[in-house]
Amino acid sequence: MKRILKALHGAVTRHVGWKLLSLAIAVVLWAVVATEPELSTFASVPVEYKNLPDGLEINSPPVTSILLELRGPSGELRGLGDGGVHPAVVLDMSSARPGQRTFPIGDSNVKLARGVRLVHSRPSEVRFDFEPRAQRPVPVVVRFTGEGKNGYVVAHSECVPAELWIAGPSSRVARVVAAVTDPVDVSTMAGSSRFSVNAFLEDPYVRFQSSPQVSVDVTMRKKAGGPAR
Repeated sequence: MKRILKALHGAVTRHVGWKLLSLAIAVVLWAVVATEPELSTFASVPVEYKNLPDGLEINSPPVTSILLELRGPSGELRGLGDGGVHPAVVLDMSSARPGQRTFPIGDSNVKLARGVRLVHSRPSEVRFDFEPRAQRPVPVVVRFTGEGKNGYVVAHSECVPAELWIAGPSSRVARVVAAVTDPVDVSTMAGSSRFSVNAFLEDPYVRFQSSPQVSVDVTMRKKAGGPAR
């Protein structure tokens, strides 16, 4: 027992000067924070989401930021995001189902630094439309520019691949007729050539499942009545 008490006494008294200095610094820091004036400010913060169920797509204009009125110690408010906690609205979408779903903005889904609290948000809630994900192939339509300028027109063209797979909200995927390529300039062509171009989808909610780049083989023929070369 005496040996244990001696060991404890040694642990307590060892480096006692440094321990007292650390305690004093902690007390001073606490006093500074405790006497720091409390202020309010507005901060535009990003909207993040997590746990979106597999097979579900967001089919509504994206909400990218929320304006928060915050209150807390002046030092914390001045240093928002500077090496500390970056304020953000984080929405848990694990319970989302097809249809509309409204998410209130409150303490449960606002990430803030310690000592900073939420007064209110603008808007106070956000709404999303959810749809099942759809996938299907669509044909690639090649666009040509400059055809006939030098007396030659397109006699034959072949696009590889001829189709590209797309994905997105089911209603939007159903409306896509084709993917259209960037213009292929044939204004100076007279024989056969191969071009590498990218395809494009008009609907920003629909995306390609793989690379949008395609190869286009083009063969030109002299236009009837065109100038001789």
